[in-house]
Amino acid sequence: MLDVDWLALCRRASRKVRRALDRFPPGDRALTAGRGMGGDTALMIDRLAEEAILSELEALGVGLTVISEERGEVPLAGGGPVRVVVDPIDGSRNAKRALAPYAVSIAVAEGTRMGDVEFGYVHDLAADEEWWARRGAGAFSDGVRLELLTGDGELEMLGLETIHPSLVAAAAKELNDSGAVRLRAIGSIALSLCYVAAGRLDGMVSLAASRSVDTAAGQLIVTEAGGAVAFPEAADDPLDTPLSLDMRSRVVAATGAGLLERLVAVGAAQARGPA
Repeated sequence: MLDVDWLALCRRASRKVRRALDRFPPGDRALTAGRGMGGDTALMIDRLAEEAILSELEALGVGLTVISEERGEVPLAGGGPVRVVVDPIDGSRNAKRALAPYAVSIAVAEGTRMGDVEFGYVHDLAADEEWWARRGAGAFSDGVRLELLTGDGELEMLGLETIHPSLVAAAAKELNDSGAVRLRAIGSIALSLCYVAAGRLDGMVSLAASRSVDTAAGQLIVTEAGGAVAFPEAADDPLDTPLSLDMRSRVVAATGAGLLERLVAVGAAQARGPA
């Protein structure tokens, strides 16, 4: 990987995103700016946040490839094998209403798969809480190393994402059968993954397809903390899941492999579509 202090770069980029958001009072955060390459309607705050992050990456002056929710695949300085996967604001619906939480998510990879991600960074902009991981070197929250101890115990707290009411209704029996005691929906896939890494959630499931920009950083934080992640519709081995923007799969995470296996069934029928 490039000789870059990625943690310092991500911190600088995140500070720029925060300043960009501060320019917009809550009433103006719903201003739209067309449709992003990821397929969603882009908010003006999404575009400005992306520009803030790209400015830090461009300042490196080295060839790399950015995969971003808004612009798609962007070669910088001629491009290069190192990929930086960016979600400028994960939880835009929350951010536009000044409703916590929402986050910056940045992952750095030496190849084209989730297994090639070497560094992941997530910053909760509302709570000012940082999460990061380096492959083989552990995961951290505000400098404290994360080491999951809950393993495959009780599924007391299950996080849900992409929870359109129809998807919740369709998955109701599977959710009940999962053994979850309580459900929580925070509105940010990246942060739900971080909460699993910290043991705040015992597991999380997105009821509809997620994208690489939502998950690339968070999945490394979970696995480096000792948890488990699956992308059931993308690859049998989660490490083989593509980082390309057209990747579509539910993401499932848990504090242990046994819990993960129980949760993979939640939402599976909706993800496959009609027979």
